[in-house]
Amino acid sequence: MLVNIILAGFFTFVELNCENLFDCIDDTLTQDEEFLPEGSHKWSRTRYWRKLNAIGKEIVACGMTDPAMAGTWQAGANSSWQLPDMVALCEVESDSCLFDLTRRSLLRSARYEYVMTRSPDVRGVNVALLWSPFSFRLLKSYSLRVPPPRGLRPTRDVLYASGLVATGDTLHVFVVHAPSKQGGNPEADDYRMSVSNRICQSVDSIRRLQPSAHILVAGDMNAYTREKSMQRLIAARLIDVSAQARGNHGAKGTYRYRGEWGSLDHILLSEETNKAFHDCFIMDAPFLMEPDEKYGGMKPWRTYMGPRYLGGFSDHLPLVVRLSF
Repeated sequence: MLVNIILAGFFTFVELNCENLFDCIDDTLTQDEEFLPEGSHKWSRTRYWRKLNAIGKEIVACGMTDPAMAGTWQAGANSSWQLPDMVALCEVESDSCLFDLTRRSLLRSARYEYVMTRSPDVRGVNVALLWSPFSFRLLKSYSLRVPPPRGLRPTRDVLYASGLVATGDTLHVFVVHAPSKQGGNPEADDYRMSVSNRICQSVDSIRRLQPSAHILVAGDMNAYTREKSMQRLIAARLIDVSAQARGNHGAKGTYRYRGEWGSLDHILLSEETNKAFHDCFIMDAPFLMEPDEKYGGMKPWRTYMGPRYLGGFSDHLPLVVRLSF
């Protein structure tokens, strides 16, 4: 049973790329063959349920009021915990994955509700938003589709959701998993820019009706802060509060590639929401990490390295933002 120790005034938001949360059922409309029992990754029910409970454990850890204690805290210590109020997930295949995560995994007592996209991504990958009904009431949600340039595959839809937080204010949330870099293909850069432009159009529409709107944009942008697709969002008066986020156990980014830390994951806030900003950090609890035997130091403990099963959590670490409303 999850026990929520209330931290008055904080709204905790988590962003996490799950690294291929697939079910074990063949979807004939997508290319999900790798993650089937007979596929190259030998994806099984046992591995699937281990993955679900790993993600649940990861989300729970993000609720520590003292992130340095995550993974070591026990009841009675001088720390507290609250269930994260909202979680944006990338790389989720299906509604059945979210049903199992929220109703049948170790997160079942949290009573999270959720919405997700049904994107044209050829592998069937989607984004999703979870929230606690005790701190957020959904008003509406829908997908934003961005057509690809000629010769590129369709990307994930952007998920838009709006609802009421405890103060009675409306919070507008965009969950994004932008097109991958595809080996530096300039057309992929243009596609990411198209996604950013589409988000900015929606943000402008919201602001025309409500100039001081609370807006939050989060996800795996597949771009660093300096890149043009991110700069487009920043130019639209969205503040990248995750730009300087660090972990408490050595992580200098949410992702590590060839020994170098970087952050492809971002959380951006409108100016009004930034007034409620408390802090942003990377959850790098020791149980989420493993030694980097090739480059030294530590790296995220992922589920797979190519087709080789490692049994970890994800190749991305979670981003956590705490807001004072």
